[in-house]
Amino acid sequence: MLDIQPTAISDVKIVTPKRFGDHRGFFSETYNRQRFGRGGISTEFVQDNHSLSVAVGTVRGLHFQSAPFAQDKLVRVVRGRILDVAVDLRRSSPTYGQHVAVELSAENGRQLFVPIGFAHGFCTLEPNTEIEYKVSAYYSAANDHGLAWNDPTLGIEWPVDPANAVLSDKDLQQPLLADLPAYFP
Repeated sequence: MLDIQPTAISDVKIVTPKRFGDHRGFFSETYNRQRFGRGGISTEFVQDNHSLSVAVGTVRGLHFQSAPFAQDKLVRVVRGRILDVAVDLRRSSPTYGQHVAVELSAENGRQLFVPIGFAHGFCTLEPNTEIEYKVSAYYSAANDHGLAWNDPTLGIEWPVDPANAVLSDKDLQQPLLADLPAYFP
């Protein structure tokens, strides 16, 4: 059982798998191709990724891949808690430059489906947070791009003071939305 709901940007979806619990813990089916298809997500995933962020306030992103390696992503937290963000980069979209921000945690079990044409990033809200995500295209260094996480035109209310955010050198040098080529016309 899966509950698939659109967000304020309807192509971005919150997926909440049902949990079956007892005195031992719980069981949850986190992905089922047929059920996802019935919920409007017909993506074929080809790679699973797993990341650990040790410090609270770690920001990863905003990342995306361009064609022909553009990726749909299905993101979930297996330990800890994050604010997960998707930014619309589709130039012809009425929601271009807008974003969706959703709290995902191991406790709430929610997942975020981020379609092709969106930059994705997150900020950790607990130490030792682990994220697993499926992608629809293999990693390609030549098609790997980013967007400045703190671009003021995006209006993202990150839960960390910029001076205390933990970022990679790569993410500290990403361009602003206004300087980004039209990867998704």
